[in-house]
Amino acid sequence: MKIVAALLVALAPAVALAFELNGVALGGREADVKQAYPSAFCKPLEWKSSAAERRCDDAKISFGGVTARVTFYLKADAIQAFDLRFDAIGRDKVMAQLKSRWGAPLSETTETFGRRERNERKIYKVRWTRGKDQALLSVPLDRKRATLSASRGNFDEEIYRVR
Repeated sequence: MKIVAALLVALAPAVALAFELNGVALGGREADVKQAYPSAFCKPLEWKSSAAERRCDDAKISFGGVTARVTFYLKADAIQAFDLRFDAIGRDKVMAQLKSRWGAPLSETTETFGRRERNERKIYKVRWTRGKDQALLSVPLDRKRATLSASRGNFDEEIYRVR
């Protein structure tokens, strides 16, 4: 019994670190989305993609005390990715929530793009990885909207690839 208890305690952090939003994790089902987000609207994708067949959108949710919009992408009734969009002013609250749920990130940087100072764009980026799953928080410092994306495998490369 002691060995089983020790294994459960050891595995608990790994389960808690899965990429999820309000209990809906990558690999979950459409029913999980509908249970957590009853107002979510699910429908087939408008384009052909090998990455997903359906999407579920919810226009107004709360994550870490921040109002946001979310889209889940599904293939064969399994969540392959999700995108969370929110006002950049909520960055610190979202980061605190993510670090408490997912642990320390793999990287946390502010990247600068552009050649001249007046044309520079700065983007705060935070990355997490778990095997073939990855998550990226991207907050342009000169814009109002921020995005958190999590996906499995090569989802990002395949979702909009023309077929």
